[in-house]
Amino acid sequence: MNYTPSLQSATLIKRYKRFLADIALPDGTTTTIHCANTGAMTGCADPGSTIWYSTSDNPKRKYAHSWELTQTQDGHWICINTARANQIVVEALKNNHIPELSGYASLRTEVKYGTENSRVDIVLDDPSLPSCFIEVKSVTLLEDDGRGYFPDAVTTRGQKHLRELAEVAATGQRAVLFFAVLHSGIENVAAARHIDPVYDELLEQAEKAGVEVLCYRAEISPTALTLSQRIEFAQ
Repeated sequence: MNYTPSLQSATLIKRYKRFLADIALPDGTTTTIHCANTGAMTGCADPGSTIWYSTSDNPKRKYAHSWELTQTQDGHWICINTARANQIVVEALKNNHIPELSGYASLRTEVKYGTENSRVDIVLDDPSLPSCFIEVKSVTLLEDDGRGYFPDAVTTRGQKHLRELAEVAATGQRAVLFFAVLHSGIENVAAARHIDPVYDELLEQAEKAGVEVLCYRAEISPTALTLSQRIEFAQ
């Protein structure tokens, strides 16, 4: 996806109340922007980092600007807007850029499914194939040497999604947990056992039930965000 209009840069002062951040603009003025990320954002929101924000022309929005990217002081690029993960995965699927998920005739998003009142991010359908249910997760937590982790905070919602995917796999349909890696420094992904041991256990159970795990890293810049290459899921 291309950023239109172009993103603008600023310096992060602080993130607070989960959904807000104060930034300093190049002219020295300050403003408050929206932060579309409910996670801990560990390593993504250090004061003094360069951030890049988009601007909406919707007059009903309280905050016209949205935080999109962080450029860390050690040179990494991070997309912190978690909504972008679904968008770039859908774009890649439509352009047949994910070989493991090609060959389907149609694509649906936000589809109700399961026994726990859930909506799955993407469903791929084809008359000659089992339907493929895809749950997309954004990965931005970098620890160790190139190892990325999910989740970055305890996630009961993510736990529910794993149970739902396992049930789908048990019916003979495809179930895929798709990690969209939105941090340029992450080279492989693992479950964050040290943060959410229940999620780690449920993921192990889901894999045994037939849930597939795919990890793709994105190319990140102030002009565009695109999925680029598959990377390893570390057990």
